[in-house]
Amino acid sequence: MEAIRTGTLTTPGATLYHEVRGSGPILLLICGGVYDAAGFSALAATLADRYTVITYDRRGNSRSPLDGPPEAQSVEVHADDAARLLVAAGVTPEQPALVFGNSSGAAIGLELAARRPELVRALVAHEPPLFELLPERDRWRALFLDVEKTFRQDGPDAAHRLFAAGLDGAPEGGSDAGQEGGPAGGEAPEGEPDPEIIAMMGRLASNATFFIGYEAPYFSRHVPDLAAVRAAGVRVVPALGAATAEDEPYARATRLVAERLGAEIAPFPGDHGGFGTDPAAFGEALRKTLATC
Repeated sequence: MEAIRTGTLTTPGATLYHEVRGSGPILLLICGGVYDAAGFSALAATLADRYTVITYDRRGNSRSPLDGPPEAQSVEVHADDAARLLVAAGVTPEQPALVFGNSSGAAIGLELAARRPELVRALVAHEPPLFELLPERDRWRALFLDVEKTFRQDGPDAAHRLFAAGLDGAPEGGSDAGQEGGPAGGEAPEGEPDPEIIAMMGRLASNATFFIGYEAPYFSRHVPDLAAVRAAGVRVVPALGAATAEDEPYARATRLVAERLGAEIAPFPGDHGGFGTDPAAFGEALRKTLATC
């Protein structure tokens, strides 16, 4: 079992818990939804023989508390957190990092590439939920405004139900789209869970409230500056799960990112949570992709 170095980084408004595995070029993994560093543990383990893999709990989630009460989150602030983690790890313009982001982590990665391109050698953006790029953006805006209002008036459970129903009822998107807020890794593993898994699931339950109340409604309004990314010359590889339906919002957003950046989509195993359901195959696909960057 590889040694894991843990630490915390103080940033404006939060303290970020992070884990480091392996050695070699720095590879930052940015999670999305309710996930935390543990959601990427199996994937990170498959990469630690080649890379210095950094995983972390995003601000407001799990072991990365905010300095004050919960508040509306922005992709821009989360991108700044990622940049601070990279700088603290020793990343420089002379030795920029590789970055992988899943779901809203991919949106954060794109923002990082736009704002701090000197820190990013290449970004693999796996199924970013960029609803503002989609032709039915007005419908998504209305849904997330309703989610925000329902969270304030009726609580997180009612807001989650509305969110899930809205995704399932999308004119171009089915039930798999709801995985953004689902448990890390999709299906539960067979057998008796170990204490670390039990602890992680407890954290994810708490993260679900933060996600539906303070992240999803606000992240959904984010518009990536793809022109800035392209102008900066950062290599971006949009990634799409082989099992993700073509009409899912995440799939369509990924194709639009590829089109606007003039990039080719890399196929990855599984669906939106493929990194958790088959980390070995997913890690191999990520290795091959990074080798081209």
